[in-house]
Amino acid sequence: MTRVLPVADVPAPTSVAPQPEVLVRVDDLKMHFPIRRGLLQRTVGFIKAVDGVSFEIRQGETLGLVGESGCGKSTAGRALLQLLPPTAGRVFFEGEDLTKLSGEVLRRKRQRMQMILQDPYASLNPRMTVGDIIGEPLEAHGLAPRGPEMHERVKQALARVGLNPNFTNRYPHEFSGGQRQRVGIARALAVNPSFIVCDEPISSLDVSIQAQVVNLLEDLQNQLNLTYLFIAHDLSMVRHISDRVAVMYLGKLMELATRKELYGNPLHPYTQALMSAVPIPDPVLEAQRQRVILSGDPPSPANPPQGCVFSTRCPLAIDICRQQVPEWREVRPQHWVYCHRV
Repeated sequence: MTRVLPVADVPAPTSVAPQPEVLVRVDDLKMHFPIRRGLLQRTVGFIKAVDGVSFEIRQGETLGLVGESGCGKSTAGRALLQLLPPTAGRVFFEGEDLTKLSGEVLRRKRQRMQMILQDPYASLNPRMTVGDIIGEPLEAHGLAPRGPEMHERVKQALARVGLNPNFTNRYPHEFSGGQRQRVGIARALAVNPSFIVCDEPISSLDVSIQAQVVNLLEDLQNQLNLTYLFIAHDLSMVRHISDRVAVMYLGKLMELATRKELYGNPLHPYTQALMSAVPIPDPVLEAQRQRVILSGDPPSPANPPQGCVFSTRCPLAIDICRQQVPEWREVRPQHWVYCHRV
């Protein structure tokens, strides 16, 4: 005879929060620039700015991308948006392979992908008013014709980033650096994108202004459900804004993990060296901790080392590191490392 369990004895179903869908997926992305010499400009080699990078960015999250100057961070961001055609690899946005798109189809897709550039003094045309700068992408994508409708949308974009909507007739030189960067953010937001590449948007700003701009980006993300690739040098700022962090060195990803995991338990020797360079506000802890000092300079991307690209500076390198390229592998859930010794 089948026993019927009382209601109180029936185990409650376990609810698992669904993972956000993947908005951007990068598979083995490569960006190699030819080195040409001689009268005939023959190709004698390649600068491997990005060399086999793979990662995903989920809807509504911020992926921080860090690394020293010249490691390929900005090049990866531009190749991701197809501003630079990749040498190899694939980039999927909303499930569609961007590397197979061109012309008008790619231009329409770019409405959903925008970029905030590093230098607010160089990224704004000094001969155009703020109204024309923000209105230009609206006209280019056919979202608003010139006239009252465009003027109103420009004013809304300025107000959204904390600027006076009546500043539409002013020129970039009439604004401070922080205000110019806000204009750049307004220009990116004008076409209602879902994904924004933030290419070191705070590196040229004063420290007090940096916090304001980062807080603005976070507020806009919460309001508009934006997805960011946040490229930066400042590890403390990346820790503040990012959900996950990827570490890049000489065109390759060294480590990728959640913010808590990467900062609390870095596994790759290069990541450990970066984290040891971040100052701690407590003088007692700062004096006690052990620093990781890397010897030598980064190799040239035109002639990367055989095997692991970090092997020439790594304190843990052994023979296999100098001879064989490591695998990009998941050593823990959501924690990826490019290293033989981990």
